[in-house]
Formats: sequence, structure tokens, C-alpha cells
Amino acid sequence: MELRTVLSIAGKPGLFKLVAQNKGGVVVESLLDGKRTSISASANVSSLGDIAIYTYEEEVPLREVFKAMGEVTGGKEALSHKSSKTELEDFFGTVLPKFDQERVYASDIKKVVQWFNILVKNDLLAILDETEKEA
Repeated sequence: MELRTVLSIAGKPGLFKLVAQNKGGVVVESLLDGKRTSISASANVSSLGDIAIYTYEEEVPLREVFKAMGEVTGGKEALSHKSSKTELEDFFGTVLPKFDQERVYASDIKKVVQWFNILVKNDLLAILDETEKEA
């Protein structure tokens, strides 16, 4: 499994693993409950491998942000995505000190923290290194 096969789908909670593609869309498996579902090609689907976070100098790939989060947390879950805005921003500032505070919203940080915790719960942090080797 690679980070680019982990998907976020607008309107659906959590993350999904790409299982198969067809001309009508994709078949995905939820990383929250393991249920499979078909998603139409018109759905707003984002691959975590294609997402980056704005900093004042450059855009940092989400893979690098997750690696930094893993170093800060010791490979364990981060704080809850339901923590206060201040707690989330303080944590994210520790992970990525130069993130662009005008373009990275609290809702973005909440999503990244939630995704990281899902990857940790599913023991998928190892895909961060595997993806880098293949890139």
C-alpha cells in the first residue's frame, strides 16, 4: 500500500484505501470500519499523496508532515482532532514551524491530525517510507 492509494472523499468521514478502479469510479475500503463501497467518478476524491501544506517558503508534501508528526509523537497517536483550535495550532506549529497561518486553516489542521491518527490506528505509518522509496 502506498500513500497515493489512501483517499479522502468529500462528504464521507475518515480515510479510504483504493481497492479497484473502473470506468464508473472507484471501489474503496474504509480505514475506519473496513466496509467497501463504490464511489462514482463525479465524487470529489483526493489522494493523500497529492496533498501538500503551505509554508511561508514552499509547499510541504503531506507525507513529510506525517513523518514530522510521527517524530513528535513517537509514532503514537497525536492529540485528538476535536481539541481546541489553539491546541491544534500549537501542536501543528511544533510539527511544521513555518506553516502559513493565513492559508492553513484550523479545519485543515484538524483534518491532517485526524488522518494521521487514522494511519496510526491502522498501523500504516510505514507507507510513508515506502512511498518515498518509490518516488
